[in-house]
Amino acid sequence: MALYCAGDIQGCADALERLLAHIGFSPSRDTLYLLGDLVNRGPDSAAVVRHCMAAEGSILALLGNHDLHLLALAHGVRPLSRRDTLDALLKADDRNAMLDWLRQQPLARSVVHGGERLLMVHAGVLPQWSAEQALALAGEVHGALRGSAWPQFLQQMYGNQPDRWNDTLAGAERLRAIVNALTRLRFCTSEGVMDFSSSEAAATPPAGLLPWFDVPGRATQNSLIAFGHWSTLGWMNRPHLLALDTGCVWGGSLSAVRFGATLADREHCEVPCPRAQQPG
Repeated sequence: MALYCAGDIQGCADALERLLAHIGFSPSRDTLYLLGDLVNRGPDSAAVVRHCMAAEGSILALLGNHDLHLLALAHGVRPLSRRDTLDALLKADDRNAMLDWLRQQPLARSVVHGGERLLMVHAGVLPQWSAEQALALAGEVHGALRGSAWPQFLQQMYGNQPDRWNDTLAGAERLRAIVNALTRLRFCTSEGVMDFSSSEAAATPPAGLLPWFDVPGRATQNSLIAFGHWSTLGWMNRPHLLALDTGCVWGGSLSAVRFGATLADREHCEVPCPRAQQPG
C-alpha cells in the first residue's frame, strides 16, 4: 500500500489521469491526498470532482480557495469572474451531488504513517498555531460548512480582516481568519499578521514579510506539513515541509510525493501539463 500527496489540479482532469497512470495508482491498495484547489482555471473541473467521488475513499481531498469559491458561486455569494472555468460544472445535471461532496471535505487533514504525523493544508499555518490547533480550527470551519447555516457562512467568508489571529475571535471573524490562513496564506509578518496582496517567490518577499513557513520559532516547525497554493514557489522538499503546487494549470507540472516506509522516505513524481491559462 502506497501513500501519496498531490498538489493543485485546478480542473486539469487529463493531468490527474496521467499522474495516476504514471504512479501506478491502485484504488484498492493506495491512498492519495489532494491538497486543495481541485477546481477552476483548468478545462474540466467536473471530471476532477467526479473522479474523486468515484474513488470512494482512496482519493481524499481538502478544500482550497478555489473550491470554496465554487461553493460561493453556486449560492450567489460571488459572481463568475473572467478567468473562472466553472460554468460547465454549475450547469451539470449532477451539480448538486458534486457541490454536496465538496462541502463535506475539510480544510486540513492529518495522517500517521510510519509512526510519524503528516499535517496537510492548502495554503499555510499561522506561526502561533500548533498542528493540533490548526486541525481543531479547521474542524470549526468544517462544522460550519456541514451545518444547516452553511449558506450564511459563505456570505460572511470573504474579506481580509481580521488579518491576525487572536484566540478570543468569535463568530464570522473567527471563521474568516481560519479560512484565510488555511486557504490563502503565503506571506505574513514575524508576528503572524497575514498579507494577501503578494504572491511573489519566497526568495523575494515584500519588505517586512516572510513566507509563513520561514517565521522563526513557528509552533509547527518540527511538524511535517504538506501544502499547495503557491505555484511560484514550486516543488520544495525540506525535512519538515513539502510544497506541491508546481503550476499545473499554468503549463508547469502536476506533482505528487510518494512516501516510503517513513515520511522521510519520499519520491517526487510529476507529469507535464499543457498551459490552460496565462499567468498574471
